Formats: sequence, structure tokens, C-alpha cells
Amino acid sequence: MKGALFSLLGGLCITLQGIFNARMSDTIGGWHTTSMVHLVAFAISLSIYMKVRDGRGKSFSHVPFIYLTGGTFGVIVVFSELTAIHQIGPAAAIAVLLVAQIGTAFIIESRGWFGEKRIPITPRQAAGLIMMVAGVILFQL
Repeated sequence: MKGALFSLLGGLCITLQGIFNARMSDTIGGWHTTSMVHLVAFAISLSIYMKVRDGRGKSFSHVPFIYLTGGTFGVIVVFSELTAIHQIGPAAAIAVLLVAQIGTAFIIESRGWFGEKRIPITPRQAAGLIMMVAGVILFQL
């Protein structure tokens, strides 16, 4: 239940973030917006971390390098989303984004990549993903 609530919160915030970033980029530009978003997020997350201190800082040497690069995806996400919102609007951009997220997660789980437990693809799951793609296409018409 807690995981579902955090997923709901994350989904709400992704949508609001995309719209806010698109509006900010109208004034200051896409890459400036992307930089500002990440600077503000760094300041907030660092200040929260300084209070919570829930990690083990000395453990960084045990994390595979590829996982340390995960933050770079955030740069791509912010710039891509604000550009998509300008091009096709918030609802369509978020619909495509969600299908891309689910499709990517589906492939990662089905292959067992990045340490995830391998979960075989069922016909029902494949049909659901196809229906979602069809829904996004219909939404665009």
C-alpha cells in the first residue's frame, strides 16, 4: 500500500513538474530551466539528507559505476518532457511518457536486467501494453 501511495505521489509530481518546467522554459529557455531545476533539487535533497542522514556514505565505493550515472537520466527527463509539453501538450506528453515508462519497465523485468527479478511475460501483460499504446494513439487523433 505504501509503495502505491508513493507511486501516486510520484505520478502527480511528474505531471506538475513537467508543466511548471515548460512554463519556466517559456521565459528562460530549456537548458537554463533544466539547470535551475536540478540546482534547486540538489539544494533541497542535500538539506533533507543533512537532517535525515539515512545513507552510508562510505558505501559509494561498492556501488557499480553505471548506477552512479542514474542522475543523468533526470537531465534527459526534464528537458525531454518540457520540450514534449511544448510540442504536443501536457496530456499527450504525459500519456506517451507513461507508456514509455511501463514499456521500459516491462522489458527490464522480463529480461531481469539491472539486478531485477526476471518475470516472464504473460499474454495478458502483452495485451495490456498493446492496449495502452493503442489508447495513446487514439488519444492523439
